[in-house]
Amino acid sequence: MSKPENTPLPPAFKRIGWSNLLAQFSEQMALAAAPLAAVLLLAAGPAETGWLQMAQTLPFLLLSIPAGLIADRASRRGLMVSSEMLRALSLVATLLLMLSGLLSLPLLAVMGFVGAIGTVCYNVAAPALIPAIVPRAQLADANRWMELARSLAYSGGPAIGGAFVAWTGASLAYVAATSLSLLSVVLLAGLGDHHQPSSPKRKLLQDLAEGARFLADHALLRPILVTAIVFNTAWFVLQAVYVAYAIQTLGLTATGVGITLGIYGAGMMIGAFAAPAIARHIPFGVMIALGPLGGLTAAAVMLSTIWVPSGLLAGLSFFLFGAGPVLWSIATLTLRQAVTPNAMLGRVWPSSPPPPSAHGRSARRSAPSLPRASASRHALPSQPSASWFSSW
Repeated sequence: MSKPENTPLPPAFKRIGWSNLLAQFSEQMALAAAPLAAVLLLAAGPAETGWLQMAQTLPFLLLSIPAGLIADRASRRGLMVSSEMLRALSLVATLLLMLSGLLSLPLLAVMGFVGAIGTVCYNVAAPALIPAIVPRAQLADANRWMELARSLAYSGGPAIGGAFVAWTGASLAYVAATSLSLLSVVLLAGLGDHHQPSSPKRKLLQDLAEGARFLADHALLRPILVTAIVFNTAWFVLQAVYVAYAIQTLGLTATGVGITLGIYGAGMMIGAFAAPAIARHIPFGVMIALGPLGGLTAAAVMLSTIWVPSGLLAGLSFFLFGAGPVLWSIATLTLRQAVTPNAMLGRVWPSSPPPPSAHGRSARRSAPSLPRASASRHALPSQPSASWFSSW
């Protein structure tokens, strides 16, 4: 059943939507500022910024399932508030270390890790809370607005964060990111608590096994989970090698690298805006398949730059990486919310493709050696192979 025309989304969702927008902008600004601070203040090179990227990524790989377990056992609104507060505290701690002259690369990585824990918990709890607020017929519309907010943040957040660092220094970038994070908390604090149905208290391993069985046995969610794992693996490969590859092989400047990464966000926005029109003209299953197919096409375009080095082709690749998979994110999240029992929404969380690293802008002070560029060239062919598998 489709939603009635011009039916507004509930006011409670609007609070979540604005909170999500502010939190995503804060996160992207901080992700842009951290490697720039590492390079400009701590004289970090490509290897050091790589370790920093790993520290900010590990919580997504290690803590998504534990965060889902918490989301199914506790207040999801409360988890979102405490998670965003944790991220705000990590930003404040980084700022104080910076102002006191005590900041070091290990401490910057630790603060990035802690902040990413908050991001993971927030990102798991938000889609699990939405079905308790939004009628089922409006879930796709709500998810589209959440993806639009994410797209805007990925497009504008790194640029704003980088501009703050360039014009005023890294400290004010962290002040701005902290302010947005706290505003996000205020919006959530004014939201009434929506308690999920209580379930018998069980051991964590029992809950985890229940979620795993549900995913493994569900004919629709099982292939989505496998596809997400394969796609995300390929995406992390591309993130790991792209900056050095773009500078050394494609001949891009730091600004050029930033522009190509920003095109990803533009692709996401266009895909999210176009989602309702696309959904009216194609079956739901085809819309889901557009994500992996878009990723496969994007990977093939990126692979072609080995033989035809071109920043334009790299930008086209990132545009396709944004436009196709955002349709996948909207459609698969709506499907998951529709078929999963409310009490299990936190655990049953097939991940969506992560954003590209914002730390490409830190390359302006780095000069990677030739062997790293060669490794980047050899790593690229594995990326379309994994994308092909996920589309198949």
